[in-house]
Amino acid sequence: MKIKIFALLIAASMAGGCGKDFLRRMPLDQLTDQTYWTTEENVRAFAYRFYPVYFSGFNSGFAWSNYTYLGQGLNDDFAPETPNPFTKQIPTTSTNWGFTRVRDANLMLARVQGMANLQPATREHWMGVARLFRAMAYYQLVNDYGDVQWYDRPLDIIEEKELFKPRDTRTIVMDHLQEDLEFAAAKIRESDGAKGLNVTKWVALAYMSRIMLFEGTWQKYHANNAEKSKKYLEAAKWAANEVITKGGFEFSHGYRESFNSLDLASNKEMIMYRSYVTGVLTHSMMSYVNTDAQVGPSKNLVESYLCKDGLPIGLSPQYKGDKTMADVLTDRDPRLGHTVAPALRPTGSKGRFNNYATSTSGYAHHKFLNEAIAGLPNGTSNQNDTDAPVVRLGEVMVNYAEACAELGTLTQADLDKSINKLRARPVNNANPLPPLQVLGGQPAVNGVAYDDPARDPAVPALIWEIRRERRVELSMEGFRLDDLRRWKKMGYADTRANSDINRGAWIKRSEWEKAGGGSWLVNITLTGTDEGYIVPSVSANADRIFDNERVYLTPIPADQIKIFSDKGYELKQNPLWSN
Repeated sequence: MKIKIFALLIAASMAGGCGKDFLRRMPLDQLTDQTYWTTEENVRAFAYRFYPVYFSGFNSGFAWSNYTYLGQGLNDDFAPETPNPFTKQIPTTSTNWGFTRVRDANLMLARVQGMANLQPATREHWMGVARLFRAMAYYQLVNDYGDVQWYDRPLDIIEEKELFKPRDTRTIVMDHLQEDLEFAAAKIRESDGAKGLNVTKWVALAYMSRIMLFEGTWQKYHANNAEKSKKYLEAAKWAANEVITKGGFEFSHGYRESFNSLDLASNKEMIMYRSYVTGVLTHSMMSYVNTDAQVGPSKNLVESYLCKDGLPIGLSPQYKGDKTMADVLTDRDPRLGHTVAPALRPTGSKGRFNNYATSTSGYAHHKFLNEAIAGLPNGTSNQNDTDAPVVRLGEVMVNYAEACAELGTLTQADLDKSINKLRARPVNNANPLPPLQVLGGQPAVNGVAYDDPARDPAVPALIWEIRRERRVELSMEGFRLDDLRRWKKMGYADTRANSDINRGAWIKRSEWEKAGGGSWLVNITLTGTDEGYIVPSVSANADRIFDNERVYLTPIPADQIKIFSDKGYELKQNPLWSN
């Protein structure tokens, strides 16, 4: 767009005194394949159109990404006053169903292939970038809808039969997607421009580990396809291992510094991040945890963090209980204190005990809060300029560990190169958790196997612990909903079946009212009369009930099915949604 605007300005400046020479030239405000696809700089400019879509970070302005409750609220990590419901009706229309990004990637791929002026390695690099973006576009489509049409070239509008062809099976699409990711990982440069701000081989591998893990577990738990599950999980494991062992990434900063820093350039965990600049590109992510009323972490999430001896709260003698915030945070996984604020902030308490955001659950998350700028202009509204992680080593490590566990091949060496490095990272000099061990296929610490009494009995103990580590490491980052979906565990988000996701902190009403000098807690419901756990959602009509497995796939919007029908073709609705 900047190139086109520049060309228009040149043309306008010349138009006032145009002579015969100008009239014989090609108009400078017209871009064609012949004039655009001529330099690597132009290819790079075209590639940047994908960045805000797939590498959105904290997004921009008042727009939101998947972080915190505002991005992916339908899960068991948060305790809202009105829980996000499961989809109940087929939507009339949706912007999620569409192939614009697929076409853009195919167009880029086709044009780059034809650029004979590029050196072979340069051409293959940009072909790899195009195929990475095509893979990411299809990952979103398959994630939402399952079967979708596979297109490997930009179609012309007259190719009606191809445009309206039936959906290809999920596995066909994912096999093609895996080929795209493998090509990208093989051909994209190891470095390109400013470190951490552009697509590299390591970015492609990191996303490959994420996407292949998703599909490997989907095939295992939904499709019961052992062959495809193994194929995709092995690809996830390989890709993650490449990043871990060859990428040169490491933990150079504390856990919370990966989420609240003004500059992530020196943070060696970052495989890719998005840079923000005051007055140029800003966001409102920090404002949500700084000044706005927030949906707080659920009791269920807070209780999932281990104690410092590496044991769950139901087994550890170090667990102090939850009657005060000090008890909740004492002798726990250090990541809990870097995710949840040290003081309770019940709804209505702002200005009484602190000036930060209040929370529906009393527990407030501050993972993204930079206290040094909290009261400054860039700490409020949509003027935040803290940098955002896009993909980081911590995620790749839990991807690796989970792929190994799901394959049934997890060894102590696998844990030591992944989860145990997460546990040993610097967290403001806090004592790390002891290493996780595997003994006879069971989780263990200090040579003693254990089994969490809160474990879902349908989930093996070792996989339960790997999933716990993932939940804790990636808390508030927008992964939980997709994790529950691929594990076929959306039942965890049922507020009636799992009351702890509609519970918050324990408080004593009289003590808080006395300290606050008023009766502002009258509108807060507790499990007891004067003391108990905060109950954010009190209306039975607001209960979120999981009663139909059709919600694992998004229904195809009605207008798309009608468009196909009007043209004499059939677009089949997703299973269970057509009944």
